[in-house]
Amino acid sequence: MSSSHLPATTESLDQAQEAKIPSQAISILYRVLENPSSSSEALRIKEKAVSNLSDLLREENRAEDLRSLLTQLRPFFSLIPKAKTAKIVRGIIDAVAKIPGTSDLQISLCREMVQWTRSEKRTFLRQRVQARLAALLMENKEYAEALALLSGLIKEVRRLDDKLLLVDIELLESKLHFSLRNLPKAKAALTAARTAANAIYVPPDQQGTIDLQSGILHAEEKDYKTAYSYFYEAFEAFNALEDPRAIYSLKYMLLCKIMVNQADDVAGILSSAKVGLQYQGPEVDAMKAVAQAHAQRSLKLFETALRDFKAQLEEDPIVHRHLSSLYDTLLEQNLCRLIEPFSRVEIGHIAELIELPIDHVEKKLSQMILDKKFAGTLDQGAGCLIIFDDPKPDAIYPATLETISNIGKVVDSLYVRSAKIMA
Repeated sequence: MSSSHLPATTESLDQAQEAKIPSQAISILYRVLENPSSSSEALRIKEKAVSNLSDLLREENRAEDLRSLLTQLRPFFSLIPKAKTAKIVRGIIDAVAKIPGTSDLQISLCREMVQWTRSEKRTFLRQRVQARLAALLMENKEYAEALALLSGLIKEVRRLDDKLLLVDIELLESKLHFSLRNLPKAKAALTAARTAANAIYVPPDQQGTIDLQSGILHAEEKDYKTAYSYFYEAFEAFNALEDPRAIYSLKYMLLCKIMVNQADDVAGILSSAKVGLQYQGPEVDAMKAVAQAHAQRSLKLFETALRDFKAQLEEDPIVHRHLSSLYDTLLEQNLCRLIEPFSRVEIGHIAELIELPIDHVEKKLSQMILDKKFAGTLDQGAGCLIIFDDPKPDAIYPATLETISNIGKVVDSLYVRSAKIMA
């Protein structure tokens, strides 16, 4: 980077744009920023130079240079309006976020900016950077620190009545509590976010995020029909904006259909004009494979899908949680179907029929017996499962209880009558 500055003019910006290699363009833009002029035109050109420079540094994956750029620009921030400062700071933090493997750098950068905004008394910008920091901490699984940061921030933002920021923070708190498996608090935070959102105009992407979180929480409560409608609303919003989160909304829509035993509808949804060719790839293929396995009640196909699409199914915590319960249900149904003709059968034979390890099958059968899914016992010495006939309920006990209840009512009625006569 040359020490001599360049004039803050459109010609300098054009010169940077015409540079043949990115390093030359970056050098020219740095020299424009070094210009000491503080006229309104020079400041406008410098703002454009900062925007172009951050884009170039992001394309070159120079995250550390973006970080030092923020420090270098602090004197410049004192010359421009606070709103423009906030826009530039958030833009540079967003640029760093687009560079892979920079989560630790983003956290330290946000911490630095929080300290600077405190010393400069820039409350509006500080709150937004703190919200970003909390989101990064949550992604980094530093839940305790993120929760402590959000708790203080929510109180402060409520006092200022900044509804738009409040919606963001409450939504983030809901996601954080959901990650900690605290469903009641996650629902309470989401309700607070909806209440704040109802009082203002909410951008479509934020409304889509609210609907997506609502769907996730309803799915967690096994209310898959309501969850499907929320995922559909989120998909509509993200699809209109061409947001990459649309594919995840679609994936969760398909999951809901599978979970309510409507796996046949998956093909219909994927063949519709809106989804069609636009949404193809491993996420959709994974759900197709699961739907096919569920439709055929095949554990082997199910395990093949889990193995072939590990990243899309096992590593997505939301999908993994629901597919685990679906796998258990499928396994129970298959085992019940296989043992139905027998009164005594070797566990090895059942394991061979279902194509699963013997210890896995034995463990599941013992669990099903304890859960009273069928009447039987495991003879581990002989390696056999003994199935009993379903015991017929004895009708004498319910009849006796009903008789005693009726006698109690008669005695109560006679007591009330005698009390009236005595009076």
